[in-house]
Order: sequence, then structure tokens, then C-alpha cells
Amino acid sequence: MTTVARSSMIRVALLITLLSLAGCFSLSRQAPPQQHYVLGAGEARERAALLADPVTEDSTGDVIGLRPPRLADYLATPFIVVRRGGHRVEFSEYHRWGEDVGRAINRTVAGRLAARTQHHRIEVAPWPVGISPDRMIQLQILHFEGLATEPPGDTEGRAHLLATWEILRAGDGAVLARGTTDVTEEGWTVGDFDGLVNLLDAALDVLADDLARALQRAPAP
Repeated sequence: MTTVARSSMIRVALLITLLSLAGCFSLSRQAPPQQHYVLGAGEARERAALLADPVTEDSTGDVIGLRPPRLADYLATPFIVVRRGGHRVEFSEYHRWGEDVGRAINRTVAGRLAARTQHHRIEVAPWPVGISPDRMIQLQILHFEGLATEPPGDTEGRAHLLATWEILRAGDGAVLARGTTDVTEEGWTVGDFDGLVNLLDAALDVLADDLARALQRAPAP
């Protein structure tokens, strides 16, 4: 091969590479930006004040500790999940949680429990130094997602939370109470992820209500 021919082939190869890179950059510019969402919007200041207010020494309230929740494997992802039909799930690449979803659920439930049971101190694991819970709550989150039709087309969707929970005595792990919270919130417009997060947030209110009632009925440790 002559030097001229070799130089021509190198120039062609470089041109192809540059065109390919230009195409990639073009596609990247056309992709929508990622949106990130958090639970409990608008309530963080109130919850922080409640959580920071210590139980006084003469208080009869217990220290209630929330263990890290157990999530169904498909929920342990930064992507907001939408279920279509009975078996298909979609992971929303451009709509993501702004924090670990398990910690977000625990934080939100703890804040709302603190507002409902102000004579108790609510803590989330890991416990602060020097604090030992009297009772513990173990959540298992089985569904926490949007529901949409299969095949796609209908814009009417719902939000679904399904959680089982146990209240445990801290000393020996004995189960003091257990239950299931199953909430379906209507009114989600499929594709409106801000609306979906608001409905999932509202479903956690119901979970906090159930836990507050169970704590009231459960025997003291």
C-alpha cells in the first residue's frame, strides 16, 4: 500500500470517528433532563422540630425506634417504579428518587409518627449515642409505585402502597403487634411524576395512622 493510500484511509477513519461522536453528542443533547423527587415536601421543618424535641425525664413516653425497612427487591432502585398490568414494571430513567427510598420512607414515617404520638420519642436507626429504644417498628414495603393500564394509552392511574409491619419489644424481640397497610390513592395522571410522589406521600400518612393506633394499643414493654 502506498503512503498516499494509507494517508487517505487514515483520514476516512478519523472522519467516521468524528461523525460518530457528533451523533452521540447530538443524542445526548436531545435526551430529557433527569428529575429527582423527595418524600415529605413542605413538612421537613415541622418534623425536624418534633424529632429534635427530647422527651423529658419525667415523661411516661417510650422511645420508639424504626429499624431500616425491608423493601421488595424491585423497589430497591433509584428509579420511580410504575406497574403496568399484573406483572410488568417500568423503571423511570428520567424520574428518580433524590435519596435512598428506604431511608426516605423511614424518615417520613418517623416524622409523621412524631406528630401523632408526641408523648413518645421517635428515632430511626442507627440510634443516637446513649439512646436505646423501648419498642421497635419493622416495616416491610411490598408495593410503593404507580399503577397504569396495560397496554399504555389510558392516562388515569393510581398510586399503591402495600406494607406489613411489626411492633417489637426491644429487650427480647417479642412481637407486640403486627398488621398490614394497603392503600390505593386515586387521581394520578400517568406521566405526572410530581403527582405520583404526592399520592405516595399521602399513602404514608395512612401508614403512620395505623402505626400510631397500634402503638397506643400495644402493651407497654
